[in-house]
Amino acid sequence: MNIKSVTIYHIELNLISPFAASYGEMSTREALILEVMDESGQSGFGECVAFSLPWYTEETVKTAYHMLEDFLIPLLNKKTYSHPAEFVAEMKMFKRNNMAKASLEAALWDLYGKQQGKSLSELWGGTRKEIEAGVVVGLGTIEEMTSNIEQHLEEGYKRFKVKIKPGSDFVLLKQLREKFPSLPLMADANSAYTLKDIEMLKALDEFNLMMIEQPLASDDLIDHAELQRQMTTPICLDESIISSEDARKAIQLGSTKVINIKMGRVGGALEAINIHDICKIADVPVWCGGMLETGISRAHNIALASLPQFIIPGDISSSSRYWKKDIIQPEVKVINGKIKVPTTPGLGIEVDQEQLQHYSITKKAYQITT
Repeated sequence: MNIKSVTIYHIELNLISPFAASYGEMSTREALILEVMDESGQSGFGECVAFSLPWYTEETVKTAYHMLEDFLIPLLNKKTYSHPAEFVAEMKMFKRNNMAKASLEAALWDLYGKQQGKSLSELWGGTRKEIEAGVVVGLGTIEEMTSNIEQHLEEGYKRFKVKIKPGSDFVLLKQLREKFPSLPLMADANSAYTLKDIEMLKALDEFNLMMIEQPLASDDLIDHAELQRQMTTPICLDESIISSEDARKAIQLGSTKVINIKMGRVGGALEAINIHDICKIADVPVWCGGMLETGISRAHNIALASLPQFIIPGDISSSSRYWKKDIIQPEVKVINGKIKVPTTPGLGIEVDQEQLQHYSITKKAYQITT
């Protein structure tokens, strides 16, 4: 692929409104944007979705920067890769650090798609021309959450996820169900519970939820299997699935009936596709999770969600849901609850260089020697 340089943009954006979950509240979003450039001057872009604090996984913006600068980007030196898969195989010498790996792989896929004249959806085996969009409603007062849901219903969103935590769970969901009896509703616990809470979790069955996402520990498969045996509500695993092997074991154990796939969490597009394929064979539905990303990562998610087993609307909202101004053109837009899948080469969007520079805290370029 003849990579000549890699640039890391460390950016920070303000969310339109604070976002609250069981692990805390965010009002700003740090991220790393990667630009890989080939010898012709053509660029591919990726995004590292690690948070500033290690509250989702162990990775942070700073640890990802360290991995990229000191280990992953140097792998491009004095080597020639003809396909992103070759570089992914090379990165396996380093353990975990999936979000750092995924960001560089994503940029290489964008560049590769542009070089081949093919969209990422086409390269990855996508079958949809448009995808259905879901939305996440952060924790707040019942009045605030109700207002948000009503607004998103008007915008046509097809699936609604609400965050829950101990003390904001049964009563909250009961109130929402009373207001929205037929709403396609799911709850996301972000590992806030243990099996000691099993009676309360079982009580959530009465609300006819689409699923409850990651109720127990982020590294657990065994206790989730026990919980699923006692609940009728499908359990969806998120943080527990960081590889295709995890997905295989979780399905075999009966720990999950649905899997949330995030490229950053599992280490990139190729591993995400592997998980998709395992779930397709096992007839386990999957959906694409969100990480409060910019449009660069959203564009990658749209391409991934065009694959056939993504039969549940994912967390892929309009850019305007979170940012006053995104860093891509055109911005991601949900129209009547759906998003069109780009068909132009690579991501199918253009990075708004003016906005990227505006949001950048630092920018550092690394020259690649061949």
